[in-house]
Formats: sequence, structure tokens, C-alpha cells
Amino acid sequence: MSSARESKYISIPDGLDNERGDAALARLLGLSRSVVVDLMEAGEVTLSGKNLGKSDRVHAGDMVEILMPEAKAPPSLQPTPAEGMTVVYDDEDVIVIDKPVGIAAHPSPGWKGATVIGAIVAAGYNVSTSGAAERQGIVHRLDVGTSGLTVVAKNEKAYTSLKQQFRERSVDKIYHAMVQGHMDPSEGTIDAPIDRHPREDYRFAVVADGKPSITHYTALEFFPAVSLLEIELETGRTHQIRVHFSALRHPLVGDATYGADHTISQRLEISRPWLHAHKLSFTHPASAERLHFESPYPADLTRSLEILATHGPRN
Repeated sequence: MSSARESKYISIPDGLDNERGDAALARLLGLSRSVVVDLMEAGEVTLSGKNLGKSDRVHAGDMVEILMPEAKAPPSLQPTPAEGMTVVYDDEDVIVIDKPVGIAAHPSPGWKGATVIGAIVAAGYNVSTSGAAERQGIVHRLDVGTSGLTVVAKNEKAYTSLKQQFRERSVDKIYHAMVQGHMDPSEGTIDAPIDRHPREDYRFAVVADGKPSITHYTALEFFPAVSLLEIELETGRTHQIRVHFSALRHPLVGDATYGADHTISQRLEISRPWLHAHKLSFTHPASAERLHFESPYPADLTRSLEILATHGPRN
């Protein structure tokens, strides 16, 4: 027999003034955005007696009533051995991982595969207990379809330090990406706000009232129909690189979600977005030493470059 569900009243703080309702409540309640959207669509979230929609804006001082979902036991952190995941650096405070494609950062609803955090636990490493139970030690994430470098905190001091460095944008994150077409200009900055797509919740988009999002890029090489770019993120929004270049009509090769041409993807034998977290630099939480790491391209990205090399670069 299910337990009674509780109504909860939430006052919107100043810091979330004019936020989308689903985003604001997810942060305030500690629930996933999808759970909040389900509650809204079921008519279980109201403001001033009216149903609150997921894209409706909330304002400081608004009092929102939510019929809370039934409490569930928190997910346990399960070991998930991951083939191909490499430990680049490890000490008492941090562990730096070179993540292969096909591995998620942490468990999430609907994901049944291996995770970075699960693989670390399976290999016998300790991680910080800070953060949600399923995200212990995770201070930043790479998409399942993105390969490359990521850092995980092994204790609470390291977790706090790294989270602060990411907030202050003092962590250097350099990506390499292959985009369709030739970037013109060959280097520049994309400053365009990002939020969830207004009609398709599974992806993101450049929207006028989204969160500030800044991407710097430099073209490394031009090939027939594609450009190899070096990208530095100033902000770290979900899917930021993929969204920004798609908005410029230069989607990442292999990124079907954001408009990639499947014929180019097939020709280059790429079945995921051509995106690699190539370099990572941060200040060590204990020693204050600046650490720098670099990851080589994995086999699928190297293969696509070999195919392009047979046609010769176009400068």
C-alpha cells in the first residue's frame, strides 16, 4: 500500500527570479527536471490556484504548491566495470579519468550501462561522499557520446575546491571537435544563451532568455566539407558545444540530435558526435599546484582523420 503524498509550499527566492518553473523547482526540491515536469503535466504544481506549466516563469516571492511524489529509497552506487577507461592521474584527493565513448558520468533514470563513478568504485578507488548519492565525487560531466578527460573528487575537501574552481571558471577545458562546413571566421567567440528546447525536452537550444553561454573556438585545419576545431569553454552548459555550433549551422559531425548530415557521418565512419575533451587543467585542492593533462584521440576519431587525409587537407 502506498504512503500518503504530502503537499509542499515553496517560496521562490530572489536568486531564481524569472526562471522557468521546471528548472527552479528542480533546484529547490532536489528532484530531477523530468520528475518535476511529470508533476506539472499531471496538474500537481499550482501557483495562485492555477496549474504551473514547465515553461512558465516564476518570480521572487511566488508561493508554489506541489503535491510531492512518493518517497523512494535513494539509489545506491553500483560498481559498473568499464572497458577502456584509463586512470591518467591518482592521489589522495583527485582521480583524473580518460573516459571512452559510451560511458555516462553517473547513474540516471533509464541508463543501464557503465558509468565513470561506478567504474571507479568497481576498480577499488574511494570517492567523495559529497553530492547526490548517485553522483558522489562528480564535479563535472561529459556526455555519454563524448570521450576524453574528466576529474573526480576523492574527499570532501577536494570536492568543495573543484566545484568552486568550476564556478569561478578557473578550470581550463579544451575540446577538439569536427564540425560540418568551413568556419568563417576561422576563430571567434560564440556568446549565445542556452536553455532547454521549447518543444523538445530531450535537447537544448539557443533561446533569448536562456543561461549565459560562451564558447571560444579556433580552426586547426580545413578538410573537404568539414573543419577541425579547438574549443575552449568559458561556461559549461549541458550540450553547449553541440548547441552553439548547430545554431551556426555547423553541427558536429555525427551529431544526429543537432542536425548532422548522416552522409558525412557515414563517409567518416562516425556514429557519435565528433567531440573529445582533449586537455584539462586545474589547481590541485591540497597542494595548490597547477595540474595539466592531455588525452590523445580515441580510435574512432583517429580513423575519421585518416579517411580525410586520403583526400588531402584544404587550407
